[in-house]
Amino acid sequence: MSHKKFTIQNNPFVVPTTDGKIIKEHFGNTTNGDSQISIAHMKAPAGWSEPFQTPEFDEYTFIIRGRKQFIIEGETVVLEAGQSIKIEKNTRVQYSNPFTEVCEYIAICLPAFSMDLVNRED
Repeated sequence: MSHKKFTIQNNPFVVPTTDGKIIKEHFGNTTNGDSQISIAHMKAPAGWSEPFQTPEFDEYTFIIRGRKQFIIEGETVVLEAGQSIKIEKNTRVQYSNPFTEVCEYIAICLPAFSMDLVNRED
């Protein structure tokens, strides 16, 4: 019997949150123990925001629908559906959705997202 060289993810890990954001990790530390990459499907509700952070991983974001605001080293950037961004590791950033509609997006982190590497500010 041969080993399959692919994995289909039908049951992503739903990360528990307290801020209304829906995070479904398809691949990564919590789903399959992969510390090299994490791929998550996210929905950030209107008015959502996170504290500033300086992650020790590169983060790629692709906006599916809605808009998402990034404050990157003091510069405000707003992305809309169809746009993407790469934020390099060790960059101070704040993510938010100050708009009136849900923002749906895909986030990919290299290496994989972990609370130990995100360095969120209080």
